[in-house]
Amino acid sequence: MATNGTGMRPGETSTASVDQTMDDTDSSDYMDMWIDLFLGRKGNEYFCDIDPDYITDRFNLINLQKTVSKFTQVIQYIVDELDDNTLMNMSPTRAKQLDMDAAKFYGLVHARYIITIKGLQKMLAKYKDADFGRCPRVYCNFQPLLPVGLHDVPGMDCVKLYCPSCEDLYIPKSTRHSSIDGAYFGTSFPGMFLQAFPDIVPKHPTKRYVPKIFGFELHKQAQLARWQELQRLKLEKKLKGLSIDLSKSGGYK
Repeated sequence: MATNGTGMRPGETSTASVDQTMDDTDSSDYMDMWIDLFLGRKGNEYFCDIDPDYITDRFNLINLQKTVSKFTQVIQYIVDELDDNTLMNMSPTRAKQLDMDAAKFYGLVHARYIITIKGLQKMLAKYKDADFGRCPRVYCNFQPLLPVGLHDVPGMDCVKLYCPSCEDLYIPKSTRHSSIDGAYFGTSFPGMFLQAFPDIVPKHPTKRYVPKIFGFELHKQAQLARWQELQRLKLEKKLKGLSIDLSKSGGYK
């Protein structure tokens, strides 16, 4: 039987070649492993995956250098480019701090990434799957919510959930989600999202609940409800006078 000069028959593959192939596969799977682990943690379901190229582009990280210690090392850790020897020689305390810094830095970059074209598309998929939850208001008919921060500076407040239907804010039901920093989504995300995808802007509900006793409306509550309804009708009349079609997305129903 003829061999190919390496002592192997045609069609055979050496063990070294197989091992090399497996190493290459493992190394490719290892890429972005920290990001996968981070997104897989309970409580991080609101986050989308950020392209590593976006994280390593220093233009996207302007003014974030001072948010964590050892800025370059944190970036390398997130995209799995940090030398293995460096990690092995790191003390447990430093390793824990590095992971905390990476999570914080990923969140701050995340707030910028989700208002890019790619980021908005990824958040759209999560919005359609109602990954951020649905509005608890009855007349919003299970409208999907959007995450938003009330501050762009970290450490100020937790993330809130915005309903495009009633245009109100809600606190996440899960304590794991309510502990997420609002700065990781930023103050501009819902506005950018609804502007980028105007077709999904829901119509605003006009139904309101008025308390009653044995079928009779409470005087003050009924008076307030009538006044609010009057203001709504005036606004509708004004908008129609400006030839604005209220039957489209973002109108009233």
